[in-house]
Amino acid sequence: MTDTAAGAAPPKTENRTAALARELSELEARLRQGGGQKRIDKQHADGKLTARERIGLLLDPRTRFQEVGLLVAHDRYDGQAPGAGVVTGVGTVAGREVVVVANDATVKAGSWWPETITKMLRAQEIAMRSRVPIVYLVDSAGVNLPYQGGVFPGQYGAARIFYYNSIMRRYLKVPQIAAVMGPCIAGGAYLPALSDVILMVEGTSFMGLGGPNLVKGATGQTTDSETLGGAWTHNAISGVAHYRVADDWACLSKIRDLVKALPRTHTALPLADPAPPARPERDLYDVLPADHRQPYDMRELLRCILDGGALDEFQADHAPEMICGSARLDGVPVGVIANARGMLKDPHGGPPKFGGIVYADSADKVAFFIETLNRHGTPILFLQDVSGFMVGVDAEHSGIIRSGARFVEAMATATVPKLVLTLNHASGAGYYAMAGQGFDPDFIFTWPTGRMAVMEGDSAVMALFSGQLDELKRQGRQPDAEMQAKMQAVRDDYEHQLDAKYAGARGFVDAVVLPEDTRAALGLALRTTLNNPGPHLGPFVLPPNV
Repeated sequence: MTDTAAGAAPPKTENRTAALARELSELEARLRQGGGQKRIDKQHADGKLTARERIGLLLDPRTRFQEVGLLVAHDRYDGQAPGAGVVTGVGTVAGREVVVVANDATVKAGSWWPETITKMLRAQEIAMRSRVPIVYLVDSAGVNLPYQGGVFPGQYGAARIFYYNSIMRRYLKVPQIAAVMGPCIAGGAYLPALSDVILMVEGTSFMGLGGPNLVKGATGQTTDSETLGGAWTHNAISGVAHYRVADDWACLSKIRDLVKALPRTHTALPLADPAPPARPERDLYDVLPADHRQPYDMRELLRCILDGGALDEFQADHAPEMICGSARLDGVPVGVIANARGMLKDPHGGPPKFGGIVYADSADKVAFFIETLNRHGTPILFLQDVSGFMVGVDAEHSGIIRSGARFVEAMATATVPKLVLTLNHASGAGYYAMAGQGFDPDFIFTWPTGRMAVMEGDSAVMALFSGQLDELKRQGRQPDAEMQAKMQAVRDDYEHQLDAKYAGARGFVDAVVLPEDTRAALGLALRTTLNNPGPHLGPFVLPPNV
C-alpha cells in the first residue's frame, strides 16, 4: 500500500515557475564546470587557478557576481563551448563595481569562438556605458582556428575589442587592468597592450605576437616561451608589462590594490539605505500563474521586489493596463514601468481592457512619465509582460500608431539608465517599446518564465494557416493528419524559441535570473549604472570636450 493510499498527503506538485527555475539551475551548474574536472585538475597542476576561482578571489567576500552571458552558445558546438570559453560579468572589488572578463582555459585552452567575441564586446559595452573599471584575466590560446571566419573579420569581429580598448583608453577614461595569467598570443596580445596596466605571472604567463614554434618557422630562431615573452622578459627587457608577480594569488591581490587606488565618480541621486521588500522574494513563485496566459496581480509582484514594497503610482486611475510609479530598489530611486495583466475596467466606460496590451492612452501616459524621469535623472526599471499593441478599428482611430511612436521615441532617447526584466511575455512591438535589446538598455534580464518572440505559437499557426483553415471550414471539413502535424511543428518550434534559455544562448538577454535573485541582480546592475552621471545612450557617448 502506498503512502498516498494510506491517507498521507500526496507530494506537492512543482509549479511552472519552480520547474523552469530548477531546469535553469541544473544547466547553469553544468556550464560553471567549464571543460570538466579533468581539465580543472590540469589547470591546478600547472600552478594556475581556474577562471571562476580567480574571479572569486578578486571580488569582495560575500558579494554578488552577476554573470553576463553564461548561457551563450550552450546549445551549439555539441556542447563543447560552455560559456563560449570566457566568463564575463559585474562584481564588486574594493567596494566599487567593476566589469570582469576572464578566459576559461578549461574550455579549448581559452580560445576564442565567435560567441567569445560577442561576450567580450558586451562586457566592454557595459564598462563604457557605466564608466566602471574593467579587469581582463587573460589565459587564452587565441583564435579557435576552425571557426576563425566568425572571429577574425567583420564589423563586430575581434578587431572591435581593440577598438573599444582604444576608445576607453583615449576618450572615456575607463580604467582597464589586464592580468596575463597564461598564454596571450598573436592579435590577442593587443588586449593587454591597449590597457592601462599590465600584470604578468612568473612561470605561467606568456605574451607574444607569435609563439616559439611560429618564430622558428618564420625566422629560424630557436627560443623558449620564457625568453621570448615571459613575465621577466616583458618587465625587464621589453618594458611592455608593468608588474611581475609570483603567482595567481599575488596577481589578484595586486589587482585589488590597483582598483582600490582608482578615483570614484559619485552620483547626484539621493540614495538611501536598502530596505527589504514587503513580501519575501520566494513568494514570487506563487504570484505567477501556472499558465502563462492567466492573469496575476502585478502590484503583489512589485511588493516582493521594491524596497518596502512601496510604489508611488503615477496616474493610477488612468490607462490602468500600464503601471507607472516611483520607488526605491536597493536604496536607489527608480521609475517603474510595468504591464498589468488580466481584464481591467476602462475608466472611459467602454469595454474592459486587456492587460498586457498597450493602448493609445497608455502609450501616451508612459511616454510622459519617461520624459519626466529623464528630466529628473531617475533610472528606469521596465518589468515586461507585454503581448503587443492593440489592433483593430477602434485602436487605429484612436491614433495608436502615433501614440506608440511617441512611447518608443521617449524610451529610445531617454539618457538615464534603463534596466529591463522580462517576467512572462515579451511579444510584438510591445517588447520594443518596453526597452527591448535593440534600444540598448544598460542591462536586460529575464526570469526562466520569460517568453520572447514576435508572437505565441498559436498566433503563428493562425497567421500561417488561417486561409487553409477558413477554406476547410467552408467545406465543412477538418484539417487532416498531415496539416495537423505541420501546425503542431510550428507550435513546437515557437515553444522552443520562446524558452528563456534560447534567448540566453543567443545573447538576447544578459542573464536568466532566478526570481529569488531578482533584487540582488537588479540592485548590483543599478548601482553599476550610477558610476556614469552622464548620458546613457548607445554603447557609449563621448565626453563633450572631445
